[in-house]
Amino acid sequence: MGDAELSDSEGSPSREPEPEDPGILEERRKERVKGYIALLKDPNLTFRWKAAEALGTAGDSTAIEPLLEALNDPYVDVQWLAAKSLGRIGDSRCVEPLINALKSPDKWLRVGASWGLGKLKDPRATLPLIKLLKDTKKTVRKNAAWALGNIADERAVAGLTKSLQDPDEDVRNTAQKSLEAIAREQEKRTGSPAGTSDQTTKTRRIA
Repeated sequence: MGDAELSDSEGSPSREPEPEDPGILEERRKERVKGYIALLKDPNLTFRWKAAEALGTAGDSTAIEPLLEALNDPYVDVQWLAAKSLGRIGDSRCVEPLINALKSPDKWLRVGASWGLGKLKDPRATLPLIKLLKDTKKTVRKNAAWALGNIADERAVAGLTKSLQDPDEDVRNTAQKSLEAIAREQEKRTGSPAGTSDQTTKTRRIA
């Protein structure tokens, strides 16, 4: 029996699918984003939080206003994922609303807002995030420390140095990494090693 050509159920030779038109793919993407935005208003909580998360992955600026509204969803499951997605989209319009969200009484919204601000890397968030280094919840402190390292603002050095004495090991390790990130960033700007301050240099010997 000789070699046979692979065929489909109709007996026709199988073919490689042709690449789709970029315009069609873009239109489908936009439709998906519209669908996720609509689901942010769905009465089903699961649909809302999944939509809030998916919109961050989609990265479409048309989702900014709906996600800002979702920061006020009745459930924090939606709120904190909306905050993270706003950070992923990366628009400066998200900075002030996320800074306000840092004041939430719910730790998960404070976590999501911290993470989102870290992704945005806007120095306006530095001082509000420094305050969270003293938060009662270790998860909030850890995310605030990470965000400050991502923003790489030298004003965070003193607060992060104090966090090297935090009772939680994860917070201490994150603070150490963030101090190193700030030092590297300043070195790029100035061309001089370990330039953040003598204090930053000392932290490399701690912990």
